[in-house]
Amino acid sequence: MVNDKRLFLGSCFALITTAFSFSIRAGILPQLADEFSLSGEQLGFINSMWFFGFPIAMIIGGLIYHTVGPKKIMQFAFFTHALGIILTIYSGGYFGLMASTFLIGLGNGCTEAACNPMIADTYSGDKMNKMLNRFHMWFPGGIVVGSLISKFMTDANLGWQAQIWVILIPTLIYAFLFFGQTFPKPKIEGVTSIKENFKAMLSPLFIFMFACMALTAISEFGPQQWTSLIMSKSGASPMLILALVTGLMAVARFFGGSIIGKFDQTGVLLGGAILATIGIYLFSTQTGPMAYVAAVFFALGVAYFWPTMIGFVAERIPLSGALGMSIIGGVGMFSTSIFQPIIGRWIDNDLAAKAEEGLTGTELELAAGQATLGTMTTFPIILIVAFTILYFWQKGKPKAGTAAH
Repeated sequence: MVNDKRLFLGSCFALITTAFSFSIRAGILPQLADEFSLSGEQLGFINSMWFFGFPIAMIIGGLIYHTVGPKKIMQFAFFTHALGIILTIYSGGYFGLMASTFLIGLGNGCTEAACNPMIADTYSGDKMNKMLNRFHMWFPGGIVVGSLISKFMTDANLGWQAQIWVILIPTLIYAFLFFGQTFPKPKIEGVTSIKENFKAMLSPLFIFMFACMALTAISEFGPQQWTSLIMSKSGASPMLILALVTGLMAVARFFGGSIIGKFDQTGVLLGGAILATIGIYLFSTQTGPMAYVAAVFFALGVAYFWPTMIGFVAERIPLSGALGMSIIGGVGMFSTSIFQPIIGRWIDNDLAAKAEEGLTGTELELAAGQATLGTMTTFPIILIVAFTILYFWQKGKPKAGTAAH
């Protein structure tokens, strides 16, 4: 018998592990830079391994989901999470950090590859949208907790290694919750056929969403992953900004089912792109308390991107199956991986450019960070156009994946 409540809880703790690995690593970037003498671009390559391992695991997990099942995928997730955490602590430098971060990325990707289709197979219709949003609530929710833990431990002069050990706590909890459980079977006939999956993914709608996902992911993760460095001289606490953003995202996702029911998935995505643009623009121009106002706009903008994109594919392109959901999530993380060193290079270049203008110290770091954020507004601006097209394209069309369960 499937214990859906325990499986859902285990999924949430697995996503909390992902969130801790994101927020705590973001919090210790300055310490890593100092200890190992790393440039912005090198930190970007280390960050990129987190996002690069993610899509690899998601895509492979999507391909084998109906063959090996979510249980074995999550066993592998536990193995790579635990090994990656331990190897990070004993990394010894740049290349060790890259390898350990890649392993953690694999564990995070396995979590998405197993848990998204498992939740979609357990629930249907509005309930599925509600539960997917509540599952994904724990990514920003976990980032809030992880950010505050990182800030407290950093302020207490506790080493970055001690912070990494904290990530192991939710890892052990999800392993316990999944142990010995029965997992659900696919609910849509034909969804287990890889041929049908690929056929569905060759549709214009899936290809369009594939391209949009690359931009929604970097719009969300680009500013967040670099909060500590970019906002460090803004007059606002970077980790408090990260906690505020992710806390609001968690609350918004808790009510995601009713919001999507009122505005539809397409309306929510379009509104999110507009708010995200405003938020990132304000980040690039405001300092002090106004940085927190920017955080509110940004959080409300990106809150529904990830779960809504996954839910859209599950409902409107159901024959793409677990593979389709994994491919969509995978391209989001792959896009973010590609852009991490690019963003790091933007920061290095903006620092050099602002230094040539005669800026030094705090003024230099603030101006360079804001210039980089200004460049990042390009991503959600493109999405405003794309989601306007999607809104009118899908207006009045029925959702395909609404079979009863």
